[in-house]
Amino acid sequence: MKDSRRIKRIIRHHQRGQNSTASLNMVSLMDIFTILVFFLLVSSTDSEILPTPKAVNLPESSAEKLPMQTLVIMVNGRDIRINDKIIVPVKQVMANQKTSIPALRQALNDYRKGVSSRTVKINRSAVTIMGDRKIPYKLLKKIMLTCAGSKFTHISLAVLKKSAGGI
Repeated sequence: MKDSRRIKRIIRHHQRGQNSTASLNMVSLMDIFTILVFFLLVSSTDSEILPTPKAVNLPESSAEKLPMQTLVIMVNGRDIRINDKIIVPVKQVMANQKTSIPALRQALNDYRKGVSSRTVKINRSAVTIMGDRKIPYKLLKKIMLTCAGSKFTHISLAVLKKSAGGI
């Protein structure tokens, strides 16, 4: 019995598929990986993360803005630090009745002149205060007044971002 044209075409089509092997186009694959690498490099440099020492428990906030790279003043229950260098003990600051902190003012002025950070290129009129959630407001106010007196006009407070569930 003779096969119809349709059946012959189907048989030819299936025989053609059995002889060939699947292959990948390496040029297209390399293009995709190159684009992926560039995307990951660009997106990884977008976020600035402040180092959080274990001695400082930051308060939580629903703030969406990412932190800028600035001078970081760390305040915990024991001392005030700039770039992990102890500036003054908190007990000494709280015992003093002045509204500013002379040791912190001197450290900030040295920083503005470039003595402390000649190699780092960051905004010299901005400061981020990374204070423990249990520090008294009086101490925070003294630090902020000292920063303002030292011509640091952009003062930011570091906080932890609340989780999406609000817990």
